[in-house]
Amino acid sequence: MPPLLALAATLAYGLLGSQQFRQLAARSWDLGIFSQLARAYAELRAPIVPIKGDAVNLLGDHFHPLLVLLAPVWWVWPSGEALLWAQALLFGLSAIPLTRLAIDRLGPGLGTLAGGAYVFSFGLQAAADVQFHEIAVAVPLLALSLTALLRGKVRAAVLWAAPLVLVKEDLGLTVALLGLLIALQHRQDRRPRTAGLALAGWGAAWFVLATFVILPLLNTAGQYDYTGNLGSVLEVFWPPVKWLTVLMLLLAAGLIGGRSPLIWLMVPTLAWRFTGTVEFYWEWGWHYDAVLMPIAFAALLDALGDRRTGRATLWWAEGPRPARRLRVTAVAVSAAATLALGPAMPVLDVLRPAQWEPTWRAEPAAAALEAVPEDAVLAVDITLMAQAVPEHDVQWLHGPNERVPDCMLSDQYAFSWSGAAPQDPAAWAQERWGAEYLQRYDGGGFAVVCRAQAG
Repeated sequence: MPPLLALAATLAYGLLGSQQFRQLAARSWDLGIFSQLARAYAELRAPIVPIKGDAVNLLGDHFHPLLVLLAPVWWVWPSGEALLWAQALLFGLSAIPLTRLAIDRLGPGLGTLAGGAYVFSFGLQAAADVQFHEIAVAVPLLALSLTALLRGKVRAAVLWAAPLVLVKEDLGLTVALLGLLIALQHRQDRRPRTAGLALAGWGAAWFVLATFVILPLLNTAGQYDYTGNLGSVLEVFWPPVKWLTVLMLLLAAGLIGGRSPLIWLMVPTLAWRFTGTVEFYWEWGWHYDAVLMPIAFAALLDALGDRRTGRATLWWAEGPRPARRLRVTAVAVSAAATLALGPAMPVLDVLRPAQWEPTWRAEPAAAALEAVPEDAVLAVDITLMAQAVPEHDVQWLHGPNERVPDCMLSDQYAFSWSGAAPQDPAAWAQERWGAEYLQRYDGGGFAVVCRAQAG
């Protein structure tokens, strides 16, 4: 059953990604950015991402060297769509260890329901809906680490957690806290206590090294770009949307998961989000909750105890496991947190025939891309950014790039224009870059203009 659940989730999230890609749904510029990173790694180059600026090394933006694993994906399928399927596979695979543990602890029926509540949880659905981010790699690592920990396999838990520091810099704090929890749990047992302390030191050291040394060193401005997004700690509990996010996370943990020490692993992520000044950080509808879903589910299983022993071990105390009625209620609450999204659940789009009908702009989009000479330096807005990466040297047309592009591909309906797209793209490009541009294509809202000597 766990492999079937993983397969169902992989197909659902993968098909959602394909649907979005073919419907030209661009949630942000991130898919284009990570497509450019994957192409660079596949070509055995440093992850220079001109979408963010000339000579911008993406390892100076966030510390995610483990994304080098995307290179083989790009070799096989050089497309942003491949990244969406890779993320779907990672989300699906994370369900296998957690669902197996749930079945062992709760029984086949309740355990499978709990596994379904996890893999289709709001955090994973929201992450899939806003397309690829580096946190996709962290989800299965967290699932494997926490599952091993709950099975009493401390060494495996440490080994699975250790690479998280190479997924994103802030996860070093999560790793450090996990190490401290392991050390506290096994404070009377030297080997696992030492392993926990070593993991804590590993996580803390990489957080400091990545944030204060590596990222500024590789950053074109010589700084950590996100320090300016942090506000006052006095505002960590306000506005109320932050409390709603916490409530949703507790619901995902069946409420009873709040009793488990594992729930504290959410604190580092929530700390930087809630002290941040970016409103997207506070909400529960973006990709930021994805790494918290394995934590919520592991906390739920920890609090519900094990049917094989009849006991619940919450590290600080051991006692009888909760009554069956409470166990069923907790799992139902976790499932309800997903079902509460109702018809707005992103994965349901794959079951709606209307969502698979080709957009009227599909042919104009393909024609616009075809009008751009191969390997051209192309300035593009967000709509076709990811689609343009495999064949062109792409930059954002609103970006800080100093290079004068060979061509510009604009979409009058792109949200980045804020409803004020230029009526004459060639004139706009000439004013923007000081070179003469001639129109090559115009249709479906897309326009391609190229320098007089290009192509």
